[in-house]
Amino acid sequence: MKRFLVAAAITLAGLPALASNDDIVKVKSSGDVATTMDRLEAAVTGAGANVFARVDHAAGAASVDMDLAPTQLLIFGNPKIGTQAMQDDPVAGLFLPMKVLVYQDGAGQTWLAYEDPKEMFDDLSISDDAEYLKMMSGALGKLTGKAAGQ
Repeated sequence: MKRFLVAAAITLAGLPALASNDDIVKVKSSGDVATTMDRLEAAVTGAGANVFARVDHAAGAASVDMDLAPTQLLIFGNPKIGTQAMQDDPVAGLFLPMKVLVYQDGAGQTWLAYEDPKEMFDDLSISDDAEYLKMMSGALGKLTGKAAGQ
């Protein structure tokens, strides 16, 4: 019985990590990382949002003589939308501006990944039916779809 309880405790402890995978939306891209990131950045600026930074993780790894598959992060946002979340809960600023990761997996496939806004703000004082959450989710879906070549 004691072994069963220990096994159950270990299994239950691992569930949040498994559940968190549902919070990440992944979109398969038809291009390589650089092309996909260029398309994403163009889509973001074309939609009137601000690009704050483009981080090349692979270049960072190379600067310390380490290898990393092509991986880039775009940090962007629209203050008209993000400010609403921060008005409801200032801690939302920990998650904003929005971020999309473009990376190459072990099989050579390029992916875009982002955290579902509804899940991202789940522990905050933000209503699940806030209109800006729908706007953020919709925008992320459209932007990543364009960047993926869909």
